[in-house]
Amino acid sequence: MNVLTVPAFNDNYLWLIHDGQHAAVVDPGDAAPILAALKANQLTLTAILATHHHADHVGGVATLLESFDVPVYGPAHDRIAHVTVPLKEGDVVGLDQLGLRMRVIDVPGHTRGHIAYYAEEPRWLFCGDTLFAGGCGRLFEGTPAQMLSSLDKLAALPDDTRVYCAHEYTVSNLRFALAAEPDNAAIAERLKEEQAKREQHIPTVPSTIGLEKKTNPFLRARELTVARNLQSQNKLHGNDTTAVFAALREWKNNF
Repeated sequence: MNVLTVPAFNDNYLWLIHDGQHAAVVDPGDAAPILAALKANQLTLTAILATHHHADHVGGVATLLESFDVPVYGPAHDRIAHVTVPLKEGDVVGLDQLGLRMRVIDVPGHTRGHIAYYAEEPRWLFCGDTLFAGGCGRLFEGTPAQMLSSLDKLAALPDDTRVYCAHEYTVSNLRFALAAEPDNAAIAERLKEEQAKREQHIPTVPSTIGLEKKTNPFLRARELTVARNLQSQNKLHGNDTTAVFAALREWKNNF
């Protein structure tokens, strides 16, 4: 079983999980590249999975349903047209034709109802716009406390879990990460590696949970070096982890 990267728009990644015959798509914001990938790889679509309601993640669902009569999985607490199987924390999605089971994790913050899909075997995480390579999503509907809790859930997954996020934001995220934690050599080294990939038009995702824990400031809000750097720039007003996270997110919004 494999995951096929399908670029869309300017910086989105749509994901096709397939076994060479059947496929499930995650966050099909645009139908055209998915239909093209299915045809090119001689795959039959068997399921659609959505993480949240934003158009760049679900905009292609209706068109795909014109060609494929398949179930549409999505968050119970987001309003998404065409969802036939609403999901919440602890639910399990069984993609029988692929022999794949994925656990649903509630990860509010970017939106109120955002969910992620985690396959314990082979340790794949499809996290939409909650966790990015080197960053996290903006808080459009949730609070810093909600997003921090959501990221804590994802950080608790095994280090070798592959992180399939939905955008190519990695280089800009790591530039911010280095500003947030300038003495972190792992961030500086990762930034060089990811810049080299982008110069060759190679995707920087998937990442891994272990790599994110070493280099992603939003998973490192409990590190004293992060808090001290924020204090030195008069960006931190409070002394708990939620305040650190909120200060990081506000700084990144305007970075």
